[in-house]
Amino acid sequence: MANQLFLVSSPFTEPGKPLNENNKFVERLLKCEHHSALMVTSAPSDIRFSESFSYAIQHTLALSRITFENYIILDDRNKMDAQELVAASDFIILGGGHVPTQNAFFAEIGLKDCMKNFDGTVLGISAGSMNAASIVYAQPEEEGEAADPNYRRFLKGLGLTNVMLLPHYQDTKDRILDGKKLFEEVTYPDSFDRQFIAICDGSYLYADGTAERICGEAYLIQNGTISKICDEGKEYPL
Repeated sequence: MANQLFLVSSPFTEPGKPLNENNKFVERLLKCEHHSALMVTSAPSDIRFSESFSYAIQHTLALSRITFENYIILDDRNKMDAQELVAASDFIILGGGHVPTQNAFFAEIGLKDCMKNFDGTVLGISAGSMNAASIVYAQPEEEGEAADPNYRRFLKGLGLTNVMLLPHYQDTKDRILDGKKLFEEVTYPDSFDRQFIAICDGSYLYADGTAERICGEAYLIQNGTISKICDEGKEYPL
């Protein structure tokens, strides 16, 4: 199990700029020892996307003085070596993208079992943060998903946390998908007997092996209602 867990909405600010330093994010990352990074993609067959995303995060990390001796992308080209690649890494990045596609790839390569004895740092980004949960709420994202009765909204994840995160809340809170208000008509009804935590870019879930906390602006969604639980610059213990 990871000894440092960072599940972010987005760590980026602007292209060519360092990581978002809000809420002690970079400060905490810099305290982690890391030599070999493994970036697990959300689009294993889309090599161009995987390499583009990988370059963006590697370059942005470097701008914030976080570099690695080795940096490898895990996708369809080397998925048969997943267990060995995880074992050789001390910093795992769970990339952003389409949640169900990434979830299926994690299941295909047995990533949960591969990471069972992993004791390094995990950085989840957007979809990667969502798929880190034990049960993943795959909030509909693409056209047709909110209207599809066969679309699976709850999936098995990596089990690194029990918190079901919803990233990019500042951008998605007013979204209309398939003629429905994404939150009011889709996510709120799905929250009965469950809890989701919506986080804005710059906010993240942090776990250090002993406790979990939400850092930055965040909202709790449960039983069809929403309430603000944390402000920018503050922390909320879980």
